[in-house]
Amino acid sequence: MERRGTGNPVLSEKFFTRAANYTGDNVMTIGGTMNKTILLFLLLLLAAAYVWKQVMAGIPGAFGYMTAGFVVGFILALVTTFKVQWSPYTAPLYAVMEGLALGGLSAIFEVQYPGLVMRAVVLTFGTFFMILFLYRSRIVKPTQRFVMGIVAATGGIMIVYLVGWIASLFGASVSLLYGNSTLSIGFSLFVVVIAALNLILDFSFIEQMSKTGAPKFMEWYAGFGLIVTLVWLYIEILRLLVKLAANRE
Repeated sequence: MERRGTGNPVLSEKFFTRAANYTGDNVMTIGGTMNKTILLFLLLLLAAAYVWKQVMAGIPGAFGYMTAGFVVGFILALVTTFKVQWSPYTAPLYAVMEGLALGGLSAIFEVQYPGLVMRAVVLTFGTFFMILFLYRSRIVKPTQRFVMGIVAATGGIMIVYLVGWIASLFGASVSLLYGNSTLSIGFSLFVVVIAALNLILDFSFIEQMSKTGAPKFMEWYAGFGLIVTLVWLYIEILRLLVKLAANRE
């Protein structure tokens, strides 16, 4: 069977190939992966709700949870990526940390633009299920050309964000990333589309790897990869809605 890569770096083929020769009764399945993903998502939601309530209640230090979530979440993502066998333990911790981060971030924007977060959540869920439908019905197929295009676009976006981050260290601001001009809004819309299409690659890759006899713990790793994509998609949708709201002011 032909194996394709994925735009999601944590679902890179080398990590699944590393475990593909595993033999045993407990092997990775699609159903098991979905169950792990749902559990991780619930952990994320619970953590996000906790910080959301803290911020909205005006409790001092609530934003410390957000900062810790982003920093520790990033570290856990790196650890999980390089220590795949630890994913049954690190993936749930990552989900909690990302929940803390997203809860705080969402609360900040909700205060500025009431109702915006709910729209972002609905759009994220809607996009996820739409992409899942397109994949399951084979309306959109992850052909080699399709995969290469999404991987290249994802890499390009990461480079733009890296340049923007480096520029911010020197006090400069990249209007394409942080402004609310038509060009900046167009760029955010493009990023949302690419983040959504990465789900197609993730679904395809998980389906393929579930047939290789990968060990059971890879379900946690695959679920972690899907959560990473969903978090990225939600943040980008949130950023797009913020830009649109600011543009109307």
